[in-house]
Amino acid sequence: MSKTIFYFHGFMSSADSSKAKIFKDFAKHNFSNTKLIIPNIADKFSDAIPQLTRLVDEVKGDRYFIGSSLGGFFATYFAELYRQKAIVINPAINPSEGLKEYIGVNENYSNGSKFELTNKDIEKLKEIEISRIKNPSNYLLLTESGDEVLDYIDAISFYNGGYIDVKFGGNHSYASFSEKLGTIKNFLNL
Repeated sequence: MSKTIFYFHGFMSSADSSKAKIFKDFAKHNFSNTKLIIPNIADKFSDAIPQLTRLVDEVKGDRYFIGSSLGGFFATYFAELYRQKAIVINPAINPSEGLKEYIGVNENYSNGSKFELTNKDIEKLKEIEISRIKNPSNYLLLTESGDEVLDYIDAISFYNGGYIDVKFGGNHSYASFSEKLGTIKNFLNL
């Protein structure tokens, strides 16, 4: 049976993010029989959700998800939908409320492209929010207490019952990612 890992980057980032590059190199040497897909996720949520849904639906076999920040939210959504494992890194927990501050014109940090978020984009996110995960043992939460964007305590509470790895200090970009690749490998057990 075929196996695919999806890596989802965060909001206003790209498939060229430092964590995506690190994971791509790691996967090449450690998951040789597994396909890796790292998409450039559309900045507008009303485009991103159907884009990712099509991408994931096209893949047959086992699907595993890794996501950072907003990518962690998407990874959770698909892991719940397909009852698969997910690794979430400083994940956004039901982000529609917090992302309202970005309504209007924004610029992607990674590639400089400008885009406009609307109330429709926020509503699309809200439609796929999850109040509680059904299979906590399918999740590995990697979080750093020094995250200046998201409260790591919220993530610990949301993923309660899952595998939780808290690194004290750090930041939202999850500075200790390279140190956790072995933990990811063990959790996925591919």
